[in-house]
Amino acid sequence: MSNTTCNIAILISGSGSNLQSFIDQVQSAELKANISVVISNKPDVRGLQRAQSAGINTEVIEHKLYGSREAFDLALVKTLDKYPVDLVILAGFMRILTPVFIQPYQGRLLNIHPSLLPKYPGLNTHQRALDAGDTATGATVHFVTEELDGGPPIVQTQVPIQAGDNAEVLAAKVLKQEHIIYPLAASWFAENRLRLENGKGYLDDQPIPETGVLLGN
Repeated sequence: MSNTTCNIAILISGSGSNLQSFIDQVQSAELKANISVVISNKPDVRGLQRAQSAGINTEVIEHKLYGSREAFDLALVKTLDKYPVDLVILAGFMRILTPVFIQPYQGRLLNIHPSLLPKYPGLNTHQRALDAGDTATGATVHFVTEELDGGPPIVQTQVPIQAGDNAEVLAAKVLKQEHIIYPLAASWFAENRLRLENGKGYLDDQPIPETGVLLGN
Protein backbone atom coordinates (compact mmCIF):
# COMPACT_ATOMS: atom_id res chain seq x y z
CA MET A 1 0.00 0.00 0.00
CA SER A 2 1.05 3.57 -0.55
CA ASN A 3 2.62 5.31 2.41
CA THR A 4 0.13 8.12 2.00
CA THR A 5 -3.37 7.31 0.79
CA CYS A 6 -5.20 4.01 0.62
CA ASN A 7 -6.91 3.70 -2.77
CA ILE A 8 -10.25 1.90 -2.63
CA ALA A 9 -12.30 0.33 -5.41
CA ILE A 10 -15.97 -0.28 -4.64
CA LEU A 11 -18.08 -2.85 -6.49
CA ILE A 12 -21.86 -2.41 -6.54
CA SER A 13 -24.99 -3.79 -8.16
CA GLY A 14 -27.70 -1.40 -7.00
CA SER A 15 -28.61 1.71 -5.06
CA GLY A 16 -25.23 2.06 -3.36
CA SER A 17 -26.29 2.97 0.17
CA ASN A 18 -23.12 1.44 1.62
CA LEU A 19 -21.16 3.19 -1.13
CA GLN A 20 -22.67 6.47 0.07
CA SER A 21 -21.43 5.81 3.59
CA PHE A 22 -17.90 5.46 2.18
CA ILE A 23 -18.25 8.63 0.11
CA ASP A 24 -19.49 10.55 3.15
CA GLN A 25 -16.68 9.34 5.40
CA VAL A 26 -14.00 10.05 2.80
CA GLN A 27 -15.39 13.55 2.30
CA SER A 28 -15.44 14.19 6.06
CA ALA A 29 -11.91 12.72 6.39
CA GLU A 30 -13.14 10.16 8.94
CA LEU A 31 -11.93 7.59 6.41
CA LYS A 32 -8.51 8.67 5.23
CA ALA A 33 -8.65 7.07 1.81
CA ASN A 34 -9.41 7.76 -1.82
CA ILE A 35 -12.14 6.03 -3.81
CA SER A 36 -10.40 5.47 -7.12
CA VAL A 37 -13.26 3.76 -8.99
CA VAL A 38 -16.79 2.40 -8.56
CA ILE A 39 -17.69 -0.57 -10.74
CA SER A 40 -21.21 -1.90 -11.32
CA ASN A 41 -22.28 -5.09 -13.07
CA LYS A 42 -25.55 -3.34 -13.96
CA PRO A 43 -25.98 -0.11 -15.89
CA ASP A 44 -28.17 2.78 -14.78
CA VAL A 45 -28.22 1.96 -11.07
CA ARG A 46 -28.41 4.70 -8.48
CA GLY A 47 -25.02 3.81 -7.05
CA LEU A 48 -23.36 4.95 -10.27
CA GLN A 49 -25.12 8.29 -9.97
CA ARG A 50 -23.94 8.64 -6.36
CA ALA A 51 -20.35 8.05 -7.47
CA GLN A 52 -20.56 10.42 -10.43
CA SER A 53 -22.07 13.14 -8.23
CA ALA A 54 -19.02 12.79 -5.97
CA GLY A 55 -16.62 13.03 -8.92
CA ILE A 56 -15.55 9.38 -8.71
CA ASN A 57 -14.59 7.33 -11.77
CA THR A 58 -17.21 4.75 -12.73
CA GLU A 59 -17.16 1.65 -14.89
CA VAL A 60 -19.93 -0.74 -15.96
CA ILE A 61 -19.10 -4.37 -16.69
CA GLU A 62 -22.32 -6.20 -17.51
CA HIS A 63 -22.05 -9.81 -16.39
CA LYS A 64 -24.69 -10.85 -18.92
CA LEU A 65 -22.23 -10.14 -21.72
CA TYR A 66 -19.81 -12.84 -20.54
CA GLY A 67 -20.11 -16.57 -21.11
CA SER A 68 -18.82 -17.63 -17.70
CA ARG A 69 -18.21 -16.30 -14.20
CA GLU A 70 -14.48 -16.64 -14.84
CA ALA A 71 -14.61 -14.51 -17.99
CA PHE A 72 -16.54 -11.81 -16.15
CA ASP A 73 -14.11 -11.91 -13.23
CA LEU A 74 -11.15 -11.56 -15.59
CA ALA A 75 -12.77 -8.47 -17.08
CA LEU A 76 -13.14 -7.09 -13.54
CA VAL A 77 -9.46 -7.67 -12.83
CA LYS A 78 -8.40 -6.04 -16.10
CA THR A 79 -10.57 -3.02 -15.36
CA LEU A 80 -9.24 -2.64 -11.83
CA ASP A 81 -5.71 -2.83 -13.22
CA LYS A 82 -6.33 0.57 -14.83
CA TYR A 83 -6.64 2.22 -11.42
CA PRO A 84 -4.58 2.44 -8.23
CA VAL A 85 -6.23 -0.12 -5.93
CA ASP A 86 -5.08 -1.11 -2.45
CA LEU A 87 -8.44 -2.37 -1.15
CA VAL A 88 -11.54 -3.74 -2.87
CA ILE A 89 -14.92 -3.29 -1.18
CA LEU A 90 -17.94 -5.36 -2.18
CA ALA A 91 -20.94 -3.15 -1.42
CA GLY A 92 -24.09 -4.97 -2.43
CA PHE A 93 -22.25 -6.60 -5.32
CA MET A 94 -24.58 -9.44 -6.24
CA ARG A 95 -22.15 -11.76 -7.95
CA ILE A 96 -20.50 -14.94 -6.71
CA LEU A 97 -16.81 -14.39 -7.39
CA THR A 98 -14.41 -17.06 -8.59
CA PRO A 99 -10.73 -17.58 -7.75
CA VAL A 100 -9.90 -15.65 -10.94
CA PHE A 101 -10.89 -12.50 -9.05
CA ILE A 102 -10.42 -13.51 -5.43
CA GLN A 103 -6.83 -14.70 -5.63
CA PRO A 104 -5.25 -11.47 -7.00
CA TYR A 105 -6.91 -9.48 -4.21
CA GLN A 106 -6.60 -11.99 -1.36
CA GLY A 107 -6.17 -10.15 1.92
CA ARG A 108 -7.41 -6.85 0.51
CA LEU A 109 -10.93 -7.83 -0.49
CA LEU A 110 -13.77 -7.16 1.97
CA ASN A 111 -17.49 -7.89 2.02
CA ILE A 112 -20.34 -7.15 4.38
CA HIS A 113 -23.01 -9.73 5.08
CA PRO A 114 -26.36 -9.04 6.80
CA SER A 115 -26.12 -11.70 9.50
CA LEU A 116 -24.01 -12.63 12.48
CA LEU A 117 -21.68 -14.96 10.62
CA PRO A 118 -21.13 -17.88 10.71
CA LYS A 119 -24.93 -17.90 11.04
CA TYR A 120 -26.90 -17.64 7.82
CA PRO A 121 -24.50 -17.33 4.92
CA GLY A 122 -26.26 -16.75 1.62
CA LEU A 123 -29.65 -15.11 1.11
CA ASN A 124 -32.80 -14.31 3.12
CA THR A 125 -30.78 -13.84 6.29
CA HIS A 126 -33.32 -11.82 8.27
CA GLN A 127 -36.22 -14.16 7.59
CA ARG A 128 -34.04 -17.10 8.55
CA ALA A 129 -33.18 -15.40 11.85
CA LEU A 130 -36.87 -14.77 12.51
CA ASP A 131 -37.82 -18.34 11.62
CA ALA A 132 -35.16 -19.64 14.02
CA GLY A 133 -36.52 -17.55 16.88
CA ASP A 134 -33.28 -15.61 17.29
CA THR A 135 -33.23 -12.66 19.68
CA ALA A 136 -30.70 -10.70 17.63
CA THR A 137 -29.43 -10.32 14.11
CA GLY A 138 -26.82 -8.00 12.68
CA ALA A 139 -24.06 -7.61 10.13
CA THR A 140 -20.52 -8.87 9.67
CA VAL A 141 -17.63 -7.38 7.71
CA HIS A 142 -15.32 -10.17 6.62
CA PHE A 143 -12.38 -10.93 4.40
CA VAL A 144 -13.42 -12.58 1.15
CA THR A 145 -12.09 -16.06 0.50
CA GLU A 146 -13.14 -18.73 -1.97
CA GLU A 147 -15.75 -20.02 0.50
CA LEU A 148 -19.01 -18.06 0.04
CA ASP A 149 -19.49 -15.75 3.07
CA GLY A 150 -16.88 -17.91 4.79
CA GLY A 151 -13.87 -15.62 5.07
CA PRO A 152 -12.57 -14.60 8.50
CA PRO A 153 -14.88 -12.06 10.19
CA ILE A 154 -13.42 -8.65 11.02
CA VAL A 155 -16.16 -6.76 12.85
CA GLN A 156 -19.78 -7.45 13.79
CA THR A 157 -22.65 -5.40 15.15
CA GLN A 158 -25.80 -6.80 16.70
CA VAL A 159 -29.37 -5.57 16.31
CA PRO A 160 -32.00 -6.87 18.74
CA ILE A 161 -35.05 -8.56 17.22
CA GLN A 162 -38.15 -7.05 18.76
CA ALA A 163 -41.74 -8.24 18.83
CA GLY A 164 -43.45 -7.38 15.58
CA ASP A 165 -40.25 -7.08 13.55
CA ASN A 166 -40.39 -8.56 10.07
CA ALA A 167 -37.61 -9.15 7.59
CA GLU A 168 -38.05 -5.73 5.97
CA VAL A 169 -37.89 -3.90 9.30
CA LEU A 170 -34.81 -5.86 10.34
CA ALA A 171 -33.11 -5.17 7.02
CA ALA A 172 -33.55 -1.42 7.52
CA LYS A 173 -32.20 -1.57 11.09
CA VAL A 174 -29.21 -3.64 10.07
CA LEU A 175 -28.41 -1.42 7.08
CA LYS A 176 -27.95 1.57 9.40
CA GLN A 177 -25.36 -0.42 11.33
CA GLU A 178 -23.65 -1.57 8.11
CA HIS A 179 -23.02 2.09 7.29
CA ILE A 180 -21.02 2.37 10.52
CA ILE A 181 -18.99 -0.82 10.63
CA TYR A 182 -18.03 -1.14 6.96
CA PRO A 183 -16.11 2.15 6.67
CA LEU A 184 -14.62 1.39 10.10
CA ALA A 185 -13.10 -1.85 8.84
CA ALA A 186 -11.76 -0.02 5.79
CA SER A 187 -10.21 2.58 8.09
CA TRP A 188 -8.39 -0.14 10.00
CA PHE A 189 -7.02 -1.43 6.70
CA ALA A 190 -6.06 2.05 5.49
CA GLU A 191 -4.18 2.63 8.75
CA ASN A 192 -2.24 -0.63 8.29
CA ARG A 193 -3.88 -2.06 11.41
CA LEU A 194 -5.78 -4.87 9.69
CA ARG A 195 -4.37 -7.84 7.80
CA LEU A 196 -5.12 -11.39 6.69
CA GLU A 197 -2.35 -13.88 7.37
CA ASN A 198 -2.49 -17.65 6.92
CA GLY A 199 -6.26 -17.55 6.70
CA LYS A 200 -6.76 -15.56 9.90
CA GLY A 201 -7.53 -11.90 10.52
CA TYR A 202 -5.36 -9.70 12.72
CA LEU A 203 -6.08 -6.25 14.14
CA ASP A 204 -3.20 -4.36 15.71
CA ASP A 205 -1.18 -7.60 15.48
CA GLN A 206 -3.71 -9.43 17.66
CA PRO A 207 -5.82 -12.33 16.33
CA ILE A 208 -9.39 -11.25 15.66
CA PRO A 209 -12.01 -13.40 17.50
CA GLU A 210 -13.70 -16.11 15.44
CA THR A 211 -16.85 -13.98 15.06
CA GLY A 212 -15.01 -10.70 14.63
CA VAL A 213 -14.66 -7.66 16.88
CA LEU A 214 -18.10 -6.93 18.36
CA LEU A 215 -18.92 -3.25 18.03
CA GLY A 216 -21.47 -1.87 20.49
CA ASN A 217 -24.41 -0.02 19.06
